Amino acid sequence: MDISFNPIQSIDKALRLLFKNDAELSQQFTNSFDPIIRAADPKFADFQANGILPLAKKNRLNPVQLANDVCKKLLDSQAIDSSLFEISVAGPGFINFKLKAAYLSRWLENFSSTKAIQQETSQWLNKEVTVIDFPSANTAKQAHIGHLRPMVIGESIARILEFSGASIIRDNHIGDWGTNFGTLIMILKEKGIHVTDFTNPTEALELIDSLYKEGTKLENNNPELRNVSRNELLKLQNGDTENTYIWQSIIDVSNQAFEKLFEQLDVKIDYTLGESFYKDKVSRVYDELSSLEIAEESDGALVVWHNEIKKFAKDNKRPFPFNIRKKDGASNYASTDLATILYRIEHFKAKSVIYLTDSRQQDHFEQLFLTTKKWFQKKDYPLPKLKHVWWGTILGSDNKPIKTKSGESIKLQSLLDEAIERALMVVREKNPELPLDEQNEIAKAVGIGALKYVDLSSNRTQDYVFDWDRMLSFDGNTAPYLLYVIARINSIFRKAELNLSDSSLSNYFEVQSLYEIQLARKLIQFPITLNQTLSDLRPHFLSTYLFDLAGVFNNFYNNEKVIDSNPSIQQRRLSLCHRTHTVLSTGLKLLGITTVERM
Repeated sequence: MDISFNPIQSIDKALRLLFKNDAELSQQFTNSFDPIIRAADPKFADFQANGILPLAKKNRLNPVQLANDVCKKLLDSQAIDSSLFEISVAGPGFINFKLKAAYLSRWLENFSSTKAIQQETSQWLNKEVTVIDFPSANTAKQAHIGHLRPMVIGESIARILEFSGASIIRDNHIGDWGTNFGTLIMILKEKGIHVTDFTNPTEALELIDSLYKEGTKLENNNPELRNVSRNELLKLQNGDTENTYIWQSIIDVSNQAFEKLFEQLDVKIDYTLGESFYKDKVSRVYDELSSLEIAEESDGALVVWHNEIKKFAKDNKRPFPFNIRKKDGASNYASTDLATILYRIEHFKAKSVIYLTDSRQQDHFEQLFLTTKKWFQKKDYPLPKLKHVWWGTILGSDNKPIKTKSGESIKLQSLLDEAIERALMVVREKNPELPLDEQNEIAKAVGIGALKYVDLSSNRTQDYVFDWDRMLSFDGNTAPYLLYVIARINSIFRKAELNLSDSSLSNYFEVQSLYEIQLARKLIQFPITLNQTLSDLRPHFLSTYLFDLAGVFNNFYNNEKVIDSNPSIQQRRLSLCHRTHTVLSTGLKLLGITTVERM
């Protein structure tokens, strides 16, 4: 029997083949059988097959007797290798599978490196072209703490998908064609300010942000100025040279400021295509949806009704149509998003598109996906898989959306700077003897890593409370804790005067002691966790696993002597340390967190 990268898959395959090939079972159960393999309570087994119970109930059979029969057939047919698995029946008819030390040892040999692991995971999605729409921030505004989640979650999901074999296109779909540009052009002209005079893009963006607030306040006090802004926007939309130059200057400054943040957070972007890119592509959306009678006029606007969904139905007490063109004929988010999907399947050949936004846009994306499905089916366009990944809110200690003392949003750049400063204080306290350059590098990794991890370790659909002390603690489920474990493993190898890349570490070895077996069992759960993370696009599953693995490793380290006078024992335990380092560092890299050799 082959040693599967994911043991659940090998058990599932063995049971399905048994029911298909065994004469008695195939004759008795003509319908397909789902084994329903799950992780079991570790006190009793590693995995459990629960599919016997519904099968027995459907066929009015004794589930315990059926489970025992299946176990015997599995062993007799050698579909399950008894040298690798212990099989037993438990409860009302569950089949328990426990991996023997031989299975654990061979798995650790076969998947001893990140390369070997990725050779398996890369087959999962088979080069499926996937567009990830993130972080999609509005231009002409400074990034604030709310932008942390799309950057961090989006990059992590992109890395996990890429590791799983998808061909990833990171598309930063920016808002660069809104009404705010009329106000900005108006106020910049009024004050005679030229954005290009500023060499620091962050400072220039800060000025633009403040000018927009000032311009909006002036418009509210003087309705005539609002007309001036509208006229400036109209001139921009009609291609006025001066206004186009001002607009482009604002876009350039915004992109440069965000690129600095992307670099600090190690976020990769392949394309930055804003709403302006699609301004000449929305007419096709209007024409096709109208001609197909999917869209209709309503109070001067062009809308799509989804009467099959109660909250979007025309006869609802509070009608909620999908508005794809405004009354004044202008495009909006809906029309741009529809044009974007069409572009992505025609230009990128996308098979899957994932959108990352906060929870407030759930209705928008539900209607967007419904409209796209109706449109593409009628036009016979290839319909990609569409998924909306949304998240909750970052809260302060008062359980309200986190703000500064003055009530403003915390600027993301300030947050990153403070994270690094706080981490540097911790590093200097723990390792004052390290060179300053190394302290700074470690502080950067720890500070940025801590910010990322506190977000990624939280269930993305739930709110979480921002807490500096908890975030930078070396105890509990934090980035510093995980980074310290990796640093500890590096220290073990320095003490042993060995390198983690030593080829002898990939050799076969048999786990023996209780703590060795416990660690091996935890390591073998990595593909299962990764598969779950991939299915739900929830990085906290992976974060939780890495934290648990670190805890099991520390238990192993505290109870077993790694540097031992017995060469075979030392080699075996160093190999286990090596495997732990591989999985921890691979997992953290998938989360977008940089590791360090020492802390």
